[in-house]
Amino acid sequence: MELRQIRYFLTLAEECHFGRAAARLHVAQPALSQQIKQLEHELGTSLFHRSTRHVELTEAGRHLTGYARTLLAEAERARVHMTELATGRAGRVSVGFIGTATYEVLPRVARTVRARLPHITMDLRGELLTPQLVDGLLDGTYDLAVFRSGAATEGVSITPLRTESLVAVLPTHHPLAACRRISLAQLAGEPFVIHPAQSRSAMYGRVLSACRRAGFQPSSLVEVGETATLVVLVAAGHGVALVPELVQSLRLDGVTYVPLAETETIDLFLGRRDHRTSPAVQQVAAAIEESAQA
Repeated sequence: MELRQIRYFLTLAEECHFGRAAARLHVAQPALSQQIKQLEHELGTSLFHRSTRHVELTEAGRHLTGYARTLLAEAERARVHMTELATGRAGRVSVGFIGTATYEVLPRVARTVRARLPHITMDLRGELLTPQLVDGLLDGTYDLAVFRSGAATEGVSITPLRTESLVAVLPTHHPLAACRRISLAQLAGEPFVIHPAQSRSAMYGRVLSACRRAGFQPSSLVEVGETATLVVLVAAGHGVALVPELVQSLRLDGVTYVPLAETETIDLFLGRRDHRTSPAVQQVAAAIEESAQA
């Protein structure tokens, strides 16, 4: 069966008149009659009772109308879906986020995509480290990744998203927590809660280099992988920390975020696989770039 034959059949079933059905279909009446005969031959049954004045569905024809409407509806759904896929308005896109972008960029991206691209299914995962995200891009786990390292990786394209200032995270009972701004040197001698070492997190090296520029080395380091855990440990009095300003959206009791007098920054990047992006991935990438810069 061809979809054209199904469409011809339904139109004739609705009109019960070859002339009117042919006019609706913009075809010649003999062509319509021929297509209906071919359909009946293929199905092995008559679909219409015909007379010189009257056309009426047979029992088989009445049964076929339900199937025919479903077939045409599904064909139209497939056409619309393929058009949406081709233009990036539908599809499935997986995105991974570095921990320090999980609490501000991730929800903003989710809201933007839901409002603008409601037929795209998003697989979002946060609190990841840069090496996990790069590996995930290369093995296809993630279509896009938001991370801190701007180092070139073969097979991955990187787009700068924004530059963020580092802020201090202090327990609320800390003597400096009431200050509007502090110098990083004022934290000399404090234990630091920090993201894992350089091979796992860009933040590790960035924080230690900032401390060196301020003239000191942290008295001790407590390494944690998740940003939320880092802030919780600061609240529990295990030390102080430096985090990108985005993390201030993570509001937890027991901590205070204090700006630094020095200009210490870290960049945020969007990564994607080279030459393997669908239109939907391109649309979501554009939404991420807009959301991160807002």
